Amino acid sequence: MTSTVTFASARPVELRGDATLPVLLDRMLGQWEFEKRFKDKRVAIKMHLGGGVGYSTIHPFLVGRVVKAVIEAGGKPFLTDSAYSVESARERGYTQEVLGAPILPVSGLDDTYVYTKQVNFRQLDTVDLAGTIVDADAMIVLSHGKGHGCSGFGGAIKNLKKGCVNGSTRGKIHRLMNSTFEWDASKCTGCLLCRDNCPNDAITFEDGKISINDHACKYCMHCVLACPNKAITIDQEGYRYFQTGMALTTREVLRTFEPERVMFVTALLQITPFCDCWGFTTPSLVPDIGIVAGDDIVAVETASIDLIKAGDFIEGSLPSPLKRSGTGHLFEQIHGKNPYIQIEECEKLSMGNRKYELKSVD
Repeated sequence: MTSTVTFASARPVELRGDATLPVLLDRMLGQWEFEKRFKDKRVAIKMHLGGGVGYSTIHPFLVGRVVKAVIEAGGKPFLTDSAYSVESARERGYTQEVLGAPILPVSGLDDTYVYTKQVNFRQLDTVDLAGTIVDADAMIVLSHGKGHGCSGFGGAIKNLKKGCVNGSTRGKIHRLMNSTFEWDASKCTGCLLCRDNCPNDAITFEDGKISINDHACKYCMHCVLACPNKAITIDQEGYRYFQTGMALTTREVLRTFEPERVMFVTALLQITPFCDCWGFTTPSLVPDIGIVAGDDIVAVETASIDLIKAGDFIEGSLPSPLKRSGTGHLFEQIHGKNPYIQIEECEKLSMGNRKYELKSVD
């Protein structure tokens, strides 16, 4: 079978307002029978609301169009993300007044409102699914496509596996990488960028020596990427295990819904090398591409990565100390990770089909 993925281009063919992305997004969403999917349903719109001084998350104006489409179809939408992102969402323009729907913490204000599910994969014996997601009747996975230090690409799969569980589960998934840290003191200049870019405050320096709190560390690779002298290395033999853990968690999230009640919408705009969780924004690696949508997560993720082409790379956009290797997908060149592996793992679990037909919206 071949899945359908619709595509609204960010590059207008004519200089008219109704040829630009917001209107094309409206038309695209209208092709997916929202009334049949979402009428009288509580619809969770799961997205990453960002943090810190980042500004490359999905623009509130576009998010509002998605909310409006659900409301016009008779659905009852709400936005949801982790509590710490919800707390600062208004700084990026995400408010109920602007979006037209409330914004709720995905697993409660204290990150404890969860439903535990068995997965029994290596040390990932269980995952704690966010209660706000499980309680919803339907879901739109509204993702910002960009690079990611652990999986190469962060889109819908990343949005579900990291955004629909609590912090403890996120840590367990990262630990599937079974990584070993090595620190080369001769290369370290004491700039502390590794410490300052650790999202869990797992790194400290005492008497000029690094100390890593293994209980706090999520193996997110931020320290490795931030170090300008490559003083920190991580053995990543468990990389495939990490991708499998992502896929298993994504499957458990999707199992809580009837298949026809879930849509995947991914914005390929302001495509940076880093996840939005870094809390700051760097230049776009390629020109804005557009937005894709579909009801098959494997097809939507595959199309998203396919549309990001190394040949479109904008010279000078890659921040130091990152460099391109020249081999493989653009994100593989930057992060050394094949971005398609997470998709392969999802396909193995019968979550969708990598074969797709891309239909552009006029």
